Amino acid sequence: MKKTKEHVIKTIESGSIAEELELEPGDVLVAVNGRPVKDVFDYHYLINEEYLEILVRKADGEEWELEIEKEYEDDLGIEFENGMMDDYRSCSNKCIFCFIDQLPKGMRDTLYFKDDDSRLSFLQGNYVTHTNMSDEDVQRIITYRMEPINISFQAMHPELRCQMLHNRFAADALKKVDRFYEAGIVMNGQIVLCKGVNDGKELEYSIEQLVKYLPYLQSVSVVPVGLTRYRDGLYPLEPFTKEDACAVLALIHSWQDRLYKEYGSHFIHAGDEWYLLAEEEIPTEDSYDGYMQLENGVGMIRLLQEEVREELAALAGDDCERRVTIATGELAAPILEELGQEIKAKYPKLDLQVKAVKNEFFGGKITVAGLLTGQDLKKQLADLNLGEELLLTEHMMKSGEQVFLDDVTVEELSGALQVPITIVKSDGKSFLDAVLGRSEN
Repeated sequence: MKKTKEHVIKTIESGSIAEELELEPGDVLVAVNGRPVKDVFDYHYLINEEYLEILVRKADGEEWELEIEKEYEDDLGIEFENGMMDDYRSCSNKCIFCFIDQLPKGMRDTLYFKDDDSRLSFLQGNYVTHTNMSDEDVQRIITYRMEPINISFQAMHPELRCQMLHNRFAADALKKVDRFYEAGIVMNGQIVLCKGVNDGKELEYSIEQLVKYLPYLQSVSVVPVGLTRYRDGLYPLEPFTKEDACAVLALIHSWQDRLYKEYGSHFIHAGDEWYLLAEEEIPTEDSYDGYMQLENGVGMIRLLQEEVREELAALAGDDCERRVTIATGELAAPILEELGQEIKAKYPKLDLQVKAVKNEFFGGKITVAGLLTGQDLKKQLADLNLGEELLLTEHMMKSGEQVFLDDVTVEELSGALQVPITIVKSDGKSFLDAVLGRSEN
């Protein structure tokens, strides 16, 4: 018989219900309203109620039974050592576009774990294929209203989806989407586009089929496959060209026009990379329907531009005199250059340089800032006058840590380059504050 996992408390939020109850890190949550907690789905569902009885085991083995009266859906303020409160489920697919399969050997072990866990979709916004989701999982999502659920569709032709995921059950997984639709569960979708595989007529067909899930499927993003130089023995995929990107955007825009007239939603969205590759203007803010897919790189550039310009418009400008460098990926460098010029128009004594760093670690076909490594930054910035500060986006960091993908730390990089490094949040105010050397309020 499988032993039930213990739900050990990691941290208690200051001012929370849990703090008032004198719960502490190391305590174990045993049950809620007399029911054992299987995983994070159970936990979030069970604690929603206004009246709770929770059973907690203290570090010395003493058990506390606590009664709680609170507002409906108020959180207790507990973070557990295992955020899933259960084992993580690894991916059962062998996708032709999988980025993890394109990693070199010798990186940290956690980078090679392939997750495809529906609970991560709810917790962290991950996009999952649903190929390893049981009927029980589907029913729990419906019962607990764990939404939105983010789904990696890739292709809507059943045979093609099986081929792309290299999983004979990949087509059956789409039936789970039907169940979510029938239950009114809010969803978002993603298509990783592979040249000559699911683009062109296949993309058109996929969009036609996905439209049928409106309004519960509220958005679908189309992003280009990322290709590293470590693809020996993998499915032969080619990078998209400028001409390809223009064709993808033309198809998406034609659907956006039709769908907005009918549903008041653009629904299908192109990742920012397509516009930069096609050398086309980034769409206006109202084209992004509230930026529902920022984490997928959809609208990030437009949002940053709008936020920086709004903050800048409220400033009078002054004689701020400082030299600072922004290092970023080749894709975003021209955008940051443009914003830099707008900032310098109000701050003429500001010496701001933007350095585009080539991704030699993964290969030149990877141009986004989020996949730059510490060693590439160290090598390519070593002989430059970086000024008094180097600014890097938070997207380069391992979540919650100041560590790059190759395990180089920010402290190590700062020491090697002999310059202070500031990790900048992705919003416009933080960006402008960092450039001007202002402490965040």
